[in-house]
Amino acid sequence: MKDTIFDEFQSSVPQFLVRHKSVLDIITKHQEASTRVNRAIVKAVTNCGCIRIDAQKQSPPSDTSLKELSNFMDTHIRGKLCENCKEVIESELGANLFYIAAICDLFDMDLYDVMLKEYKKIKTLGIYNML
Repeated sequence: MKDTIFDEFQSSVPQFLVRHKSVLDIITKHQEASTRVNRAIVKAVTNCGCIRIDAQKQSPPSDTSLKELSNFMDTHIRGKLCENCKEVIESELGANLFYIAAICDLFDMDLYDVMLKEYKKIKTLGIYNML
């Protein structure tokens, strides 16, 4: 059953694209929104300090199967987002979703269908999805 929130969200997006109707505007605004998500995460580390990134080379045992691989991999994140940083990142992710919906609308694609196709693909391919 189709979730109507996707349709409602996507159908509301074009009315707010007053100055940014060109595909060029929309894709560059999407890129900017993605950059702002990254920047908000970096600020959680460098300004707030609620999280820390402790990155190093990940070296799973050589005899590790693909199914077991995730057991040996690390996110490199230490700590937990504070409420303020979480709110900022959620806001930036929302803007990113807005421009994804705008791109879908521009090319007459359904956001829900895009998400559903990706979901089916990862369910079918499983761990082989992103190889």
